[in-house]
Amino acid sequence: MARSLIVKATAGSDAPERCAQAFTVAATAVAAGAEVSLWLTGESAWFALPGRAAEFDLPHSAPLPDLLEAVLAGGKVTVCTQCAARRDITADDVLPGVRIAGAAAFVEETLADGAQALVY
Repeated sequence: MARSLIVKATAGSDAPERCAQAFTVAATAVAAGAEVSLWLTGESAWFALPGRAAEFDLPHSAPLPDLLEAVLAGGKVTVCTQCAARRDITADDVLPGVRIAGAAAFVEETLADGAQALVY
């Protein structure tokens, strides 16, 4: 049975190092062949919108758009339902391949056999 990795990003530009760590770990896990699910919560929810990741800058970090593209290409990206609603983000607003889902979906993923969850 393959292990899956669920990475929950709880920060955005408000805590750039923590945000970049979440995206870096998720993209690295995809490159390593893991089944990856990246959850965007709190301020990181903004990065589900077109062009928003390009506004993020952190010295000595891989560009956020590249990391996000890697996860979208080989994994799943989800925006928290409540976080999206608080920011007036709808399914029509997000990048192709990004879904909006709630706590039940997060719990289901994290409780699956062989799953490992990391929260940043």
